[in-house]
Amino acid sequence: MFFIQSAHAQAAGGAPQQGAGMFNLLLMIGIFAVMWFLMIRPQQKRAKEQRAMIAALKKGDEVMTNGGLMGRIINLDEQAIDLEIAKGTIVRFQRNFVVQVLPKGSLKAELGSVAVANDEPVELKKDETEENK
Repeated sequence: MFFIQSAHAQAAGGAPQQGAGMFNLLLMIGIFAVMWFLMIRPQQKRAKEQRAMIAALKKGDEVMTNGGLMGRIINLDEQAIDLEIAKGTIVRFQRNFVVQVLPKGSLKAELGSVAVANDEPVELKKDETEENK
């Protein structure tokens, strides 16, 4: 029923205007282009930088994982890395869990203390029961 009314209105009114449809199409393309440059492109750039950083990892680098653990790479292969997070404590992570390579010397490998990122050492206290043995 509505089809008949619109067909009758078109016949009476002459040719329909095509300019409004073209304007809406150009507006949608413009919005998509702005979204691309403001959101998607910077995200792709960050992902590319992350892939390059992970590919450049090497033995001895001091890194931070996405969970906040900081350690020194002691072994790495194509898929995983072994981090020493404290003297004698080694954990294995996937390479893509590394979010930052820390500057050399950020972590101190001294017996009895572990340095945090701002170079303030935290003293590790021994259990008193072990000292009495």
